[in-house]
Amino acid sequence: MQKSGPLISVLMLLVLIALPQLVGYAGASLTFTSVGTWYAGLEKPALNPPNWTFGVVWTALYLMMGFASWLVWRAAGGLAKAPLAFLAYFTQLALNLAWSFLFFGRQTPLPALIDLGALLLVIILTTVLFWRKSKLAGALFVPYILWVGFAGYLNAAIVALNG
Repeated sequence: MQKSGPLISVLMLLVLIALPQLVGYAGASLTFTSVGTWYAGLEKPALNPPNWTFGVVWTALYLMMGFASWLVWRAAGGLAKAPLAFLAYFTQLALNLAWSFLFFGRQTPLPALIDLGALLLVIILTTVLFWRKSKLAGALFVPYILWVGFAGYLNAAIVALNG
């Protein structure tokens, strides 16, 4: 358990919740460049949800990620006390942002799908490593695994339908 005072704990909570939100904001900025044009013209699978769904779901997932990282920070006693868990966590955030860049920024669904496969593996690793420090932190990553799995289906279908 993190031995810092309540003020440091609250500040870390805010920082660790803000970090994935900033990644999400950067990804959304890339998305907006082509969602109404290039993406709108793509053939999409039958299970493709309405566009508004993505922002709602991602915002919730980023909040859960941030809270989970704070739980691990507290349980481990700091970032340096769980280096592998936080390396995996920061890596999945980078891969998450890279997907937005590849899919929407570069408009390259196949490389984005490859990134998504790597992202899913790193999310699973992060989940396991977080679970070892805090069961709740690990559980908070399960919806993220499911959503990215679903995103993989959508991405793969877009590659197949528009290839």
